[in-house]
Amino acid sequence: MNFLRDSQLPESFRSEDEVLVELYSQMLKVVRHKLLHKGDAVDVVQEAWVRILEKSSTLRDKEKLIPWAKAIAYNLASNANRARRHEANYEDLENELASPTFAFEPESMTELSDLLGRLDPTTRTLLLYKFYYGLKDAEIAAALDLPVGTVKARIHRGKARLRTQAEDENGHT
Repeated sequence: MNFLRDSQLPESFRSEDEVLVELYSQMLKVVRHKLLHKGDAVDVVQEAWVRILEKSSTLRDKEKLIPWAKAIAYNLASNANRARRHEANYEDLENELASPTFAFEPESMTELSDLLGRLDPTTRTLLLYKFYYGLKDAEIAAALDLPVGTVKARIHRGKARLRTQAEDENGHT
């Protein structure tokens, strides 16, 4: 970490090791406070170290190393929370689709194709993008030039229509 040797450190720090220990401690506090899953804290701090090393040339005022590093750690913790939420939402959706209450168990690809074929083209496209191609809602919205909320609502309604069609075909009411 050459950028620490060449910089003017606060007088309260006597050595580079002390700076690194303090920096790690401060980043860990920020990350633990921000993260929903505290077990990810060490990984996020490690990722923050990588970012700090990669971006060290962008730090203009070396006296602001700790606040800068804490900001990087905070942002990475926010990203980790978002990623966890997305994973949880996707897992919930997969579990919902696999649950017995969904009542959608096509006997063949032909039956699935038939059910999808009865949907309007836009809904069919949304469901295929989401569940076949695995695109995220934001990616679908960008591809179709629609707001993300509209995409989510249409996917939800499309799933409901698909469920209703499957139930009607299987004789459930």
